[in-house]
Amino acid sequence: MASSKPLLADLASLGVNHVPSNYIRPISDRPNLSDVKMSDASIPLIDLQDLHGPNHSLVIAQIGRACQFDGFFQIKSHGIPEDMINTILRTAIDFFKLPESERLKSYSDDPTKTTRLSTSFNVKTEKVSNWRDFLRLHCYPLEDYIQEWPSNPPSFRKNVAEYCSRVRALVLTLLEAISESLGLERDYIDKALSKHGQHMAINYYPPCPQPELTYGLPGHTDPNLITILLQDQVPGLQVLRNGKWVAVNPIPNTFIVNIGDQMQVISNDRYKSVLHRAVVNSDKERLSIPTFYCPSPDAVIGPAKELIDHDHPAVYKHFTYAEYYEKFWNRGLAKECCLDLFKNSTA
Repeated sequence: MASSKPLLADLASLGVNHVPSNYIRPISDRPNLSDVKMSDASIPLIDLQDLHGPNHSLVIAQIGRACQFDGFFQIKSHGIPEDMINTILRTAIDFFKLPESERLKSYSDDPTKTTRLSTSFNVKTEKVSNWRDFLRLHCYPLEDYIQEWPSNPPSFRKNVAEYCSRVRALVLTLLEAISESLGLERDYIDKALSKHGQHMAINYYPPCPQPELTYGLPGHTDPNLITILLQDQVPGLQVLRNGKWVAVNPIPNTFIVNIGDQMQVISNDRYKSVLHRAVVNSDKERLSIPTFYCPSPDAVIGPAKELIDHDHPAVYKHFTYAEYYEKFWNRGLAKECCLDLFKNSTA
């Protein structure tokens, strides 16, 4: 019964002064926040303004380098208006401030549900909980899902639908650029996704009395193709670079783009899906809104044949995205990447 599984936001609002035991990580698996590098230039910042101008090939090269060496980059001049960004962040916080009984109308601990509010990651399979609540929505094709989204706040469906459509257009632009950076036809990745899929999450991380004991989300790679992250102005995202966790500080009106597991497969390991995590803090709530763009479940994913040769044999087998996604959710956020389960035995 949903009401017997209170959401973290409601627990945190009671003013707890310690982290309940089910959130405490083993000593070997804690954030070690004092070891995290603080860096302003932790990931590349790419200006998309020139993507359709005379410096097109320069921007393509920047994107290619970022995908190959960083797995993460930030983008500006992305075409999504500042007022739309502010509206979606405000809509998200308004949802999480609704009374518990209203929010729980969307509650489910079944990862196969296409619209659901839940807590942690996968409460059915995990041993330690994560310090977050999340609302997860499928959003492409919009007309297939919008009627199951929350109807409260009243503007929720309209605001989220407009945002989803704009982010999808941005993704399609990026996929053309990434295809081109790999030396593939510009529509190669688009065609590899079959009917396409788009999900988004609204992650809510309440203030945590002992942030050094737990995670918002532990280190993981994204199972999808590409992720477009909007975050508020509270830091929390960290990326693994050269064996060290590096904090990625928010820059207003930018998005963070990261390569997911499917892109690593299509690129035959040229582009990297990188471990990242969310940490929490003791005095501020944090909001992040990732859009996960993915193949449709029936799409068969494998390395692009143009990227396979004598020196670069196919690292991965072919598989359907449905197979991959099921493995990802059932394993939980295990340290090792789910990709390893789909490698060719000779790779």
